[in-house]
Amino acid sequence: MVSRLVLPLLASVFSIAIAQPQPQSNAMLDGTKTPVPAPQSAKPALSPEMRGDIFMARKMYREAIETFREGPPKDPVLLNKIGIAYHQLMQLDSARKSYEEAVKVKPDYVEAINNLGTVWYAKKNNRRAINYYTRALKIAPEEPRSASIYMNLGTAYFARKRYDEATKTFQIALHLDPEVFERHGNFGVMLEERSVEERAKFHFYLAKMYAKGGRNELALQYLRKALEEGYREKKLGEEPEFASMKELPEFKQLLTLEPRVL
Repeated sequence: MVSRLVLPLLASVFSIAIAQPQPQSNAMLDGTKTPVPAPQSAKPALSPEMRGDIFMARKMYREAIETFREGPPKDPVLLNKIGIAYHQLMQLDSARKSYEEAVKVKPDYVEAINNLGTVWYAKKNNRRAINYYTRALKIAPEEPRSASIYMNLGTAYFARKRYDEATKTFQIALHLDPEVFERHGNFGVMLEERSVEERAKFHFYLAKMYAKGGRNELALQYLRKALEEGYREKKLGEEPEFASMKELPEFKQLLTLEPRVL
């Protein structure tokens, strides 16, 4: 039996043992500290324009309009983009009003002036379309962005059967941007008009322009399109623009094709 004198002594030793601090980790012993992750900063909120652009890319045009309108009401860029969204919905009068508001705020806004031309072209008022395209080109005559305007102007000339003027205008567009006719799906802030009624003849003229510029692959591509869409010119081999292509097997094969409509 443990004596009464020993019991208090054991209890005292036991309490001291419990009170001893726990061994420290190596990191604390060598003076280093475990790094604490820094709090992540909140991502900046997207602006109405950026969110609207996302809706435009998703072809959610009504949502884009509502989102653009959350921005400053007199911002010409937002007004122009609202017009483009209406344009994609084929609400041409609403698009026109929005473009006009943008030009009223910024009279030298080339993109909005061009877009007004595309509204009138869609309404088949080519005379007015030409006036707006010409007005835009007076502000930005030789800039790379002007290639799209020259293309639009040429398309309006073509619709009025002013083929020589259309060809000259298309050539300027190609000079400013050799890929202007090859790009697709361009929204941005400036619309490009590609719809034409005489598609076969339009593609034939493009084929001649590309052939004249030595871009035979594209010339053959558009010549084939013209034939498939019913172009019935019987003297393809006599066109001076195709002189350098006469010996190409692909060109000779096209000459043997009967015009047809897909």
